[in-house]
Amino acid sequence: MLLEGKRAIVTGGSRGIGRGICLEFARQGADVVVNYYAGADKGFARDTAADEVVAEIEALGRRAIAVEGDIADPQVSTALVEAAIDAFGGVDVLASNAGICPFHAFLDMPAELFKQVVDVNLGGAFFAVQAAANRMNAQGTGGAIVATSSISALVGGALQTHYTPTKAGVHSLMQSAAIALGPYGIRCNSVMPGAIATDINKDDWSDPKKRDYLDKRIPLGRFGEPEDVARVVAFLASDMAAYVTGAALLVDGGLFVNLQ
Repeated sequence: MLLEGKRAIVTGGSRGIGRGICLEFARQGADVVVNYYAGADKGFARDTAADEVVAEIEALGRRAIAVEGDIADPQVSTALVEAAIDAFGGVDVLASNAGICPFHAFLDMPAELFKQVVDVNLGGAFFAVQAAANRMNAQGTGGAIVATSSISALVGGALQTHYTPTKAGVHSLMQSAAIALGPYGIRCNSVMPGAIATDINKDDWSDPKKRDYLDKRIPLGRFGEPEDVARVVAFLASDMAAYVTGAALLVDGGLFVNLQ
């Protein structure tokens, strides 16, 4: 197991890529604090998504707790670290994954919507990384932080002018944090998922024409699944990547390099 005995926090862990990360961490031997935000789960059938993830982790033989809170609030990051200390005795791994992408045109983008996306995607990542890093530093044993950026950090999107800058910011945050935290033995990396079938991009992957177009654009011939990203996150969080920091790894089936 790549993460045997490790204590992890996963933000945005109740659905999609976050859920995949939580379960993969458990398969690799980690105990997990599952962060979720009840407001983000409204309108979805799985209203008890976080509880289900906890049950699945426990079925894998690992410990888990669910902690509710909007990651845009800096106090939530502090609470997640405190919960990990209370439940597991500390923090070894952070997967900063929480993010939102409410598609909207640029010219009439409401200021409130822009601010919300920035506060969740970039502000939330900043404060989660800061809180976890402070605890890792206090423990004196180093640690690993992996943030979920996006292929959108590298390409534009007409309906994502509020989203793509935040994902570029997460990528940049990990580069700078790698420098700032390297002396403390804390590694910081990011993953850049491409077309992954989750709730956040359901409009894309459920449209047959767009799905067919993207499937043909992706050299590996299929949309990604949350597990595809989760396995890479687990690798970067593990000692297998002990000399990897400041890196950004595309997990996109080759989509970015295929310009046809």
